[in-house]
Amino acid sequence: MTTLTAPDRRELGGTVAPTAGLRPRRRGRRLLLYAALVAGAIPTLLPFVWLVRSALMRDSQMFVSPPEWVPRPFEWGNFSGALTEQPFGLYFVNTVVIAVITVLGTVLTCAVAAFSFSRLRWRGRNVVFALLLSGVMLPYAVTIIPTFVMWQELGALDTIIPLTVPAWFAGAGGGVFNVFLMRQFFLTIPFELDEAAYIDGASPWRVFWTIVMPLSKPAVVVVTIFTFVGTWNDFLGPLLYLSDQRDYTLSLGLASFQSMYITQWGYLMAASAVVIAPIIALFFFLQRYFIEGVTLTGIKN
Repeated sequence: MTTLTAPDRRELGGTVAPTAGLRPRRRGRRLLLYAALVAGAIPTLLPFVWLVRSALMRDSQMFVSPPEWVPRPFEWGNFSGALTEQPFGLYFVNTVVIAVITVLGTVLTCAVAAFSFSRLRWRGRNVVFALLLSGVMLPYAVTIIPTFVMWQELGALDTIIPLTVPAWFAGAGGGVFNVFLMRQFFLTIPFELDEAAYIDGASPWRVFWTIVMPLSKPAVVVVTIFTFVGTWNDFLGPLLYLSDQRDYTLSLGLASFQSMYITQWGYLMAASAVVIAPIIALFFFLQRYFIEGVTLTGIKN
C-alpha cells in the first residue's frame, strides 16, 4: 500500500492540518509586530505633530493646559507671515548652494579614500586607516577655535568657503564616518571583478568609476542623505563664519524669530515646518536605498 506524502495530498486537493494551523499564528505574529511598530512610531511622530499644530495656532493657544491638539481657528497666516518677515527665498538659495557643493565634495572624496583603503594594496594602509578613525574621538568643540583662526588668517570669513571647502578633503573630520561606511560597503563587492578588469588593462581609476561606484549606489545614497541633512540643519558653522544677512542660511533665518525679549512662536513653527519638508521628502524617495545601504554595510562577500 502506497502512502501519500504532504505534497501529494496537496495535489489531490487535500489539506494538511499542521500547515493550516500555522497561518493563524503567523497572522497573529504579524499583528503584534505591526502593533509594536505603531506604538514605537507614535513617540517619534509626536514632536512633528506638535510642530504642525503649533504652526497653525496663535501664540496664545500653543502653551495652554491641558494642551489643545486641534487649532481653532486655523491660523494659515503664520506661513505667509513667516516667509515674508525674513527673506527666506534668499536663505533657501544660499542653503541649497552650500548643501550641493558639500554633498558633491563629500561623496567624491570619501569614495576615493574608501576605495584606496578597501581595494588597493599599499604599505601602511591599515595604520593610516586606524589613525583616520582616531579622528572620530576628537570632539568638534576642540577644533573650533584653531579652525576659526585659520580661516580668519586666510581671509575667508563671511564667505561660504569655510562651509564648503573642507568637504573636498574627505569631509575634514566629519567625513571620517562616511569614509568608514563606504569602505565597509566596498568590501562587500567581490574582488574578482577588479582582477578581471586589471587583466583587461583597466587602471584603478577606471575600476573605481566603472565597477565599484555603479555597484555602490546604496552607500552613496546613505552618505548623500547624511551629508545633506547635516548641512541643511547646520547652525553653528554659519553662525561662526557668516555675518552678512544676505549670506544667511535657513537655520540662521529660523533663529532670527527669537530674541532676548520676545519669540514669534507662530512664525517660528511655521517656518520650521517648511524648512524640514525637503528633508522628509528626500528620505521618503530614497528610503529604499538608505535601508539597503545601512543593512549591507559590514557584510563582506
